[in-house]
Order: sequence, then structure tokens, then C-alpha cells
Amino acid sequence: MDALFASGRIVDGILALVAVEALLLAWLCRRAGLPLTALLANLASGAALMLALRAALVGAAWTSVAAWMLAGLFAHLADLGLRFRAAARARRRTPAETGTTPRSSAFTRSILEHL
Repeated sequence: MDALFASGRIVDGILALVAVEALLLAWLCRRAGLPLTALLANLASGAALMLALRAALVGAAWTSVAAWMLAGLFAHLADLGLRFRAAARARRRTPAETGTTPRSSAFTRSILEHL
């Protein structure tokens, strides 16, 4: 096990598993008609962090480790942006509640205070 960690080969094995996972999930997304971009951004973020770990394990320069971590940050920000955009679209598609309830605008704080 020492040799696997010292050479960074452990990370290569994990990255191979991530690649298999990406292929499987891409196939499942295609079958279900789901978007693939957020999934790929998420996997890219994790892969970049794994490459930063590999660079650190093999004794690469700190700039190499930092570059992979920065790539992971950009992929993570892209993932978050895609998730927030999808959540905003879902909220806009949700129909408004019908009728009058204590949560609707017909009941304001001033009216409820008089009750």
C-alpha cells in the first residue's frame, strides 16, 4: 500500500472508477432524458481535487497542487451555478397556491393583529 500512495497510483485507480461512474451516469441520464451538464461539473470538481491530491502525493510543486485546486473551485462554482439556475426554474414552474389562506397576501400582518 505504501508504494500505491507514494507513486500516486491509488489516485489513478480512483480516477478510473470516477470515469466509469461518469460513463454509467451519462448513459442513465440519456435514457431518462435528464441534463448532463451539472453532473459533469460535479464529477470534474471531484476529479480536479483528486488530481491535486495526486500532485501532492508525488511531491509536485505547490503551483501544480494549487492549479488543480483552482480548477476544482471553478468546476464547483459551475456546478453550484447550474444547480441554483435549475432550482430557480423549478420555482417559476410551480403554480401559485389558489384560494385564501393565512399565508396568502389577503392576510397581512395588520389584519391578523386586529383579530
